[in-house]
Amino acid sequence: MSLILDHVTSNGFWQFVVLTIIMGGGAAFMAGRSIAGGWKGIPRVIIAMIPFTAGLRFLHYALFEGQLTSLTHFLVHGAIVTGFALLGYRVRRTQQMTSQYPWLYERSGPLTWRSKN
Repeated sequence: MSLILDHVTSNGFWQFVVLTIIMGGGAAFMAGRSIAGGWKGIPRVIIAMIPFTAGLRFLHYALFEGQLTSLTHFLVHGAIVTGFALLGYRVRRTQQMTSQYPWLYERSGPLTWRSKN
């Protein structure tokens, strides 16, 4: 947690919030939904977030003169956008399972489904 806080304070709080969390997180959420919509697996989501994170780091570099080649920053941003992508993936997969197979599954929460017995 302190790694994230150090990163946020060194690069500017609002830059981090707007570019990484709001814009990057929103786009990653939609990417996760799209990958789930094609019935692909979770490894595809994780692999897709690697170039996505590189693009996000480039935007920080180009717009706000952030460090482009910082491994720490790459890992922090990657973890955040991957979390958003996995959340989007799970939301879409729950919707798919309960609408495609309504005789087998029912929604048990926003991110889960259970077998009908």
